[in-house]
Amino acid sequence: MTAYYNVNPKFYISVDCIIFGFDRGELKLLLLKRNFEPAMGKWSLMGGFVQEGESVDDAAKRVLAELTGLENVYMEQVGTFGSVDRDPGERVISVAYYALIKVNEYDRELVQQHNAYWTGINELPPLIFDHPQMIEKARELMKHKASDKPIGFNLLPELFTLTQLQNLYEAIYGEPIDKRNFRKRVAEMDFIEKTDQIDKSGSRRGAYLYKFNDKAYQKDPKFKL
Repeated sequence: MTAYYNVNPKFYISVDCIIFGFDRGELKLLLLKRNFEPAMGKWSLMGGFVQEGESVDDAAKRVLAELTGLENVYMEQVGTFGSVDRDPGERVISVAYYALIKVNEYDRELVQQHNAYWTGINELPPLIFDHPQMIEKARELMKHKASDKPIGFNLLPELFTLTQLQNLYEAIYGEPIDKRNFRKRVAEMDFIEKTDQIDKSGSRRGAYLYKFNDKAYQKDPKFKL
């Protein structure tokens, strides 16, 4: 190691995962109640330190897998958070990521082991450090991305009703969407396919179930919701 490196300080690098889910018309976050110091007993995002020989992206994927048991999940980097006093334990620079998962497809036993719980996005408890700022930035990025990329389907089951789809995007944007205009836009997208299956959980008449066709989207990736 050259003197150039020796004379400069060394810091811890961590990752924090902002894990979004969608259930019963509500956007949710997977939070854990810390069982270690600093801030034991308080609510936080799931995080961990970058290890030797590990990229920051790989560290985020590992942390997510350790909590949920899931791999190949949609993730996107939110940004770097490096205020000098952001972590009272040590000088830690954190790179935040948001992830979109289906709430019925994660490892519940792992989540319980980490003392983690789903919380409604509008009912979040006080969070440690700069985690609220991470979540706020992640939501803004997700809103922007969801407007012209079909990332929202990562939060839905394989088959969904148009009402579920509209509820999802209303939850992402945080505002109501005109039903007629929404369904008109959906009808123009060949990659949102109507199936012959009907969901009768909401009414006796039921509603047709739809699915997202990624192959069709790749051929004509025009998306605007």
